[in-house]
Amino acid sequence: MSLTRRDFARRSALTGAGVALAGSVGALATAPGALAAQDLDAGDAADADGRGHGGPGYGPLVPDPAGLLALPAGFSYRVLTYSGRTKLETGEFTPSNHDGTATFDGPRGVTLLVNNHELSGARAKWKYPVPLTEGLVYDPAASGGCTVVEHRRGGQVAEWVGVAGTSTNCAGGSTPWGTWLTCEETEDKAGQNGMTKDHGYVFEIDPYDRRANRGPQPVKALGRYAHEAVVVDPKRGHLYLTEDAAGPNGLFYRWTPPHGFKHGRGKLRSLADDAGVLKAPKCFDSGGRFVDDLSRATKIGTVYGVDWVEVPDRDARTVSVRKQFAAGAVTRARKLEGMWWGDGGAYIVSSYARAESPGAQHDGQVWFYHPGRRTLTLKVLLGVNQDPGKDGAFDGPDNITVSPYGGLVLAEDGDGIQHLFGATERGRTYPIARNELNEGTPEKPAYSEFTGVTFSPDGRTLYANIQTPGIMFAITGPWRRQRP
Repeated sequence: MSLTRRDFARRSALTGAGVALAGSVGALATAPGALAAQDLDAGDAADADGRGHGGPGYGPLVPDPAGLLALPAGFSYRVLTYSGRTKLETGEFTPSNHDGTATFDGPRGVTLLVNNHELSGARAKWKYPVPLTEGLVYDPAASGGCTVVEHRRGGQVAEWVGVAGTSTNCAGGSTPWGTWLTCEETEDKAGQNGMTKDHGYVFEIDPYDRRANRGPQPVKALGRYAHEAVVVDPKRGHLYLTEDAAGPNGLFYRWTPPHGFKHGRGKLRSLADDAGVLKAPKCFDSGGRFVDDLSRATKIGTVYGVDWVEVPDRDARTVSVRKQFAAGAVTRARKLEGMWWGDGGAYIVSSYARAESPGAQHDGQVWFYHPGRRTLTLKVLLGVNQDPGKDGAFDGPDNITVSPYGGLVLAEDGDGIQHLFGATERGRTYPIARNELNEGTPEKPAYSEFTGVTFSPDGRTLYANIQTPGIMFAITGPWRRQRP
């Protein structure tokens, strides 16, 4: 049943401008490092040794003598894979450009990780593309794909190819049935940029069964566009997907499975290309007014009602999916990036908004979509970072995970210094790690983005990547619940 703008406006009037429709709305973050109005007990936080440090998190970051990763006191890291240094089981070097990652509980204390490699275009562009392992190749001209990393309890690491011959594997998402959906952030067709097949699809990777990954085929029912991330609603079976694109700004999507379809390992590959229904959102505020772009929201706790509009041609044979909608038909946002399923809904990141967006400029939003209420609530809003080269502020969130210790952990993909940072349930942001690998010069330093932030299934280890050259870290330390 459609949730009309009139219905939403009427319900909002009865519940106080719509906020009560989403229950208790708690701000997760405000301007970089700023104190939210709701957060009046910052002094409750303490360091691991019990000494207060005046805020949430784990205290200041300690410079790394090895020049890789600054962490709070008491924390440490281990390098699991390093492009051009570590090797796959088959002898090739670990591919470069690490991106989206998920963890899975393996046998006998093993943690399995599926790691995307965001490599675009022809293979000749890259020194370390994903190897074309026999039986696991979609398009032999493409350079991207996924590897599976096996992190054993004793610290040993093994790595092998999950899929090869895909392009620009950016983020993705894990499924409740224990697989990884890797997303191609491209719209290249056969004949473009050296490709021999169409790209811009989602592929399913099984970290437990290598044989299940043979003969890779795209899940075309989920559409062809510049995919970023995907999550699965375990209750309803819907898939939500983000698109990182502009000209016009991208969309997020909901795919509804066909009647009677049951999810499970390999089931998505069995779907017809036009199976189910792919739709884009149409949002409206508490007054029933259409919202053209999520950059219109300027206050934490803003709630929009969401209706859904069907995509005319999901395979984008002649026109990109996001360009198939007339003005006023759907709601857009700039750089729709990471997503994570948690708290009964989907957390959705918009990294920034500038002149390409019609609303207010910002350096990061995180929205929460509640599928039962069909509402979007603004949970995180980062103001424009005026000095990205100065440590202490955050901008450009990208990959995201829900922390088992409360709140969110986000990977920074902004300008200047790059961090992993947390956002508490009451409105404070705090640093967890800083990239210290300078790829520029002392005069003009340059730091790659963080990607693939995710906790181990037991919550003891935080995994994250530095995208270039491509390094995967396992971070351990005195994790503790962040007070709400």
